[in-house]
Formats: sequence, C-alpha cells, structure tokens
Amino acid sequence: MTTPSDRVHVWDRAVRVLHWSLVVSVAVSAASLIDALGVPGWHRPAGYVALAIVLARIVWGFVGRDHARFVKFVRAPGATLNYLRLVLQHREPRTLGHNPLGAWMIVALLLCVVALAFTGWLYTTEMFWGSETVEDAHRALAWGLLALVALHLAGVIFTSVRHRENLVRAMIDGEKAARNDG
Repeated sequence: MTTPSDRVHVWDRAVRVLHWSLVVSVAVSAASLIDALGVPGWHRPAGYVALAIVLARIVWGFVGRDHARFVKFVRAPGATLNYLRLVLQHREPRTLGHNPLGAWMIVALLLCVVALAFTGWLYTTEMFWGSETVEDAHRALAWGLLALVALHLAGVIFTSVRHRENLVRAMIDGEKAARNDG
C-alpha cells in the first residue's frame, strides 16, 4: 500500500487534459455516425477538435517537461523489441512514465488521428468530393483507430495488473507510486 508521500508526479496537467479531451472528441466523432445516439452533424467538428488536440500534444511532446517529452519515452525499435522480449519472459521492468511499447502505441494513435483528419478534410475538397478511394481510406483508418484503441486499453489493463498499479488513476491525477510495490 502506498501513502501520498510514496507517490511521484509523472504526467503533467497538459498531458492529462489532452489525453482525456482526445478520448472525448474521438468518441463524439464516432457517436455522431450512429443515428440512435442523436448527435448528427458533430462528426466533422469533433474530428477537427481531435486534430487540434493531437497537434497540441505533438508540440507538447517537444516542449513539455519530463515525461511529456517524446525523447523521454519513445525508444529505438531495437530497445522496444528487447522490452517486448522481456514482457514475454515476464521480466520487463516497471517504468515510471510510458513503457517502450506504450510509447509506440501513442505515436501510432496520434498518427492515425492525423491521417483520419486529413482524409476527412480531403473528402470535403472539390477535387476529392465523393471519392470512393478517400472514403475507403478514411473508413479503414477509422477501423484502424478502433483497433489501436482496443490494443491501448488492453495494454493499460495488462500493465496495471502486471505491475499492480492503476494506470487509469495515474492518467487522472498524474501520479504513480515512486517504487514498485510488487
């Protein structure tokens, strides 16, 4: 059991607000396509909000502090594969910030949202209005984002259980245990 003095601040307010704002904007964008949910017309604005959030997160990944910075948590492919090998051997170290696999998931999620917003915007241009190719790409990216979100959630649950820490709580209050209690 950790006490407040055993906890350290890991994720700053900007990271947490951008994270949860992106969750909401993507959910609203997706929900707007389901007639029964009653939010028609919100798809495009929610998509643009998601893009703005991602762009802000990318900027914050370069100018933010400590664990917000990409250089602090995104590792080279070799180091990431080594971490995966350790996971498969049940020997991976606990990380205070994002682990190498989680880091690449963040990159994939951010890039997918950018690509979705780009193809969504393309579809509104005169040149690509009604383009089946652009619509198919947008739809494939949307399903890809859904798959990435599912993998992200599975990774959060897996890591929370494996290292006996509540990562959802950490993304709400920004704090994690200073040491591994397991």
